[in-house]
This record gives sequence, structure tokens and C-alpha cells, in this order.
Amino acid sequence: MMKQNNNKDFPLSSAVKIIVNGITYFPTASPSTRLLDYLREELKLTGTKEGCGEGECGACMVILDGQAVNSCLVLLGQCHGREVTTIEGINAPELFRAFEKTGAVQCGFCTPGFVVSAYALLQQNPHPTEAEIKEALSGNLCRCTGYKKIVEAVEMAEKRKT
Repeated sequence: MMKQNNNKDFPLSSAVKIIVNGITYFPTASPSTRLLDYLREELKLTGTKEGCGEGECGACMVILDGQAVNSCLVLLGQCHGREVTTIEGINAPELFRAFEKTGAVQCGFCTPGFVVSAYALLQQNPHPTEAEIKEALSGNLCRCTGYKKIVEAVEMAEKRKT
């Protein structure tokens, strides 16, 4: 007997289709699996980190249909038919170089989340103000560098794109 699914937000696991970094997947994991866990455990995309597990630190940031989101708060079933970009799928050498040149990288744990947030911002707003950069990065925490060098990195990357 086939299971009936009346909740369109959570299709049966065999019906979930997700595009990650341009590749289409049909996960067998439960729709109630966190996107973070699916990315790390099933797809082995470990650049997306688990920090707090509560959506407070930004270490697990990914881009979902063009918006930066905390993957620890998104369920796999909510991603049906949607596109996810992880740090591994970002091709932005100017942004990576800017983080390195400004010294915005210390221990590196938070860096992927910051890069994902910055990349999403620059895709939506190629010429953000300092205030817009700070707002876009406000969901990310860093315990090593402070935020000045991270903001400088985004500003540097933005200038190199023009």
C-alpha cells in the first residue's frame, strides 16, 4: 500500500528533488532531516559547518533559491524542487582573495558562512554600502577576528568586481 502524503511542504522522501551546486539529487533521507545534516553526511559537503544548531551563529549558511539561510533550520522536505548553493559551489575568487588579503580569516570555522552570506549579498546588490554589508553579515558570528576585516573583505571584493 502506498503512503498518502497530504503535506505538500514535506513530500515523501522518494519524491524529494533537490539541486545542490548545480547537481540534481533525489534523497532517500527523511524529509524531516535537517538540510545541514543531508549536506554534510550524505553529500559529504563539509564546508557547511554546524555551530550552534539553533540558527544563531551562521556557520551553516547556504544559499537557498538566492537567499542566505541557516541550513540547520531548514528541513530537507522544504527544499523540494529548490536550488541550494554551498560554499563548495561558490565560484568567487575575488571574494576568497579579499578574505585572505584583509586577514578576515583566523581559525576559519566561521569563514564559509561569512563567504556564503557575502556572496548572496553581492549577487543581489553588487554595490552595497557598509551598512548593507553589516546587515547582510549580521546573522554570522566570529569569535576570532572581530568584524572590521570581514566587512573590509566584502568591500574589497565589491570594488574588484567593478
